[in-house]
Amino acid sequence: MEKKFADLGISPKLLAVLDQLNFTVPTPIQTQAIPVAMSGQDVIGVAQTGTGKTLAFALPLLQRISRTKKQGLILLPTRELAIQVDEELQKIGRSFGLKTALLIGGAPMKRQIGQLTNKPHIIIGTPGRINDHLEQRTLQLSLIGVLVLDEADRMLDMGFAPQIKRIISHVPRQRQTMLFSATMPPEILRLVDQYMQNPVRVQVATSGIVAEKVDQELYVLQKQQKNQLLDKLLSDYSGTVLVFSRTKYGARRICRAVRSMGHQAAELHSNLSLSQRRRSLEGFKSGKHRILIATDIAARGIDVNDIELVINYDLPDNPDDYVHRVGRTGRAGKVGKAISFATPEQRKEVGGIEQSVKQRFAISSLPELPPPRQGGGYDTYRTEEVSYGNRRRTKFSYARPPRQNRQSGARSGQRNRQAGRQARVHI
Repeated sequence: MEKKFADLGISPKLLAVLDQLNFTVPTPIQTQAIPVAMSGQDVIGVAQTGTGKTLAFALPLLQRISRTKKQGLILLPTRELAIQVDEELQKIGRSFGLKTALLIGGAPMKRQIGQLTNKPHIIIGTPGRINDHLEQRTLQLSLIGVLVLDEADRMLDMGFAPQIKRIISHVPRQRQTMLFSATMPPEILRLVDQYMQNPVRVQVATSGIVAEKVDQELYVLQKQQKNQLLDKLLSDYSGTVLVFSRTKYGARRICRAVRSMGHQAAELHSNLSLSQRRRSLEGFKSGKHRILIATDIAARGIDVNDIELVINYDLPDNPDDYVHRVGRTGRAGKVGKAISFATPEQRKEVGGIEQSVKQRFAISSLPELPPPRQGGGYDTYRTEEVSYGNRRRTKFSYARPPRQNRQSGARSGQRNRQAGRQARVHI
C-alpha cells in the first residue's frame, strides 16, 4: 500500500503546508528516513540524486527544533546548494515565522552577522564561511540540537574534512546527526564512526547507481570534434540542456562557442562572483537561458525541473561525480538523457566511471557532424592532409583570425569609443 506524508509522523501544521505545495506522495527515501529521523535517531540516508533527500531531512529538522527549542545546523559543499536548501526551508517554514541564517562565501559578512544576531532557528552554510564566523566569534553553536551533513562525500572530496571536524567540535555532543548523499565511500564511513551514535542506515538504491529512467549514451571522438558534436546535439534537442566542463576556463570557452551557434547560454563556475552565479542559475531556471555550461560546482547545486539533456563535454575527474552530474536529469521519476564525450585516450577514465556506476556503456556511432564554425570567439580547427612516409594523415591546427584583423578590430573599437565620447560632449 502506498504511504502518504500523513503516515510518517508529521505534524498537522506541516502536513497542511505540504498540501498547499502539492506534495502528496513521499519518495522512497522520504518514506524510510522521515519516521526514523522524527524519533530523534541518527540517520544515514543513501539515495540517488534527485529523489527528494532535502525534504527527507528538512521535515524532521523543522518539527524537532520546534519541539526541543534547539537550533539546527546544515552543512553543504557549495554556495548554490546552500541557497537552494534555504529556499526550500523557507517555502515550508515561512508561515511559521521560520528564521534562517545563510552563511556562504561571496556574500557580505555584515548581513550574515545581522542574521545571526536575529537568533535564527536554522543555520545553513558552507564549512569555510562557518569557520570564518567561528574564528571571528560571531557564531555560537552551543544550542545546536540537530546537525545535518548534506552531500557529505562531496565535502570530503573538496577537502573540507578538517573544517568539518572544527565545526563539530563546537557542537554539543548530545544532538541528532543526519547524513545524506548519493554515494557512500569509505571516507564517509569513518566520519560516521567518529560523529554519529548508532545511526540507522536508510538506503533505497545501491550507492552510485544512476536513476533507471536516465538514458545514457557515450561518443568516442577526437577533441577537435567536440564543438561540432555539441552543435549537432543542441540543434537536435529543443529542451533545457546542462553542459559540464572539467575546468572553469573550459566552461567560459564552451559558453562562447554555444552563443556563437545562436543559442541562449550562461556559464556557472568559481571564477564568477556570487551574484553572477546566482544570475546564471536563475536565468537557467526561468528559461531565459536554455543552456547552462558549468563545472562540477553545479553537479550538486542545481534543482531545475525537466532538464532534458545533460552533456558531459569533459569527463569528470572523480568517477563518482558522474552520478551527480547525470542526476540533474530524469529527476523525480521522470525520463532523462545523458550524453558523454570521450577521446580515444580516455579508455581508463571511462572504465572508472563504468566501475563506479556498475554498468558498461555502449559506444554510439558519430552522426554526420556540421562543418566547424569559423570565428565566433572560440577555437576552431583547420585540417590538412600531410604525408608521414608512405602514409597520409589528417593534421589538425588552430584556425585563428589573422593578426591584422585583430588589430583592425581593436582600432575600430577605439574609433567607436572616441566617437561616443565626442557625442557625449556635444550632448
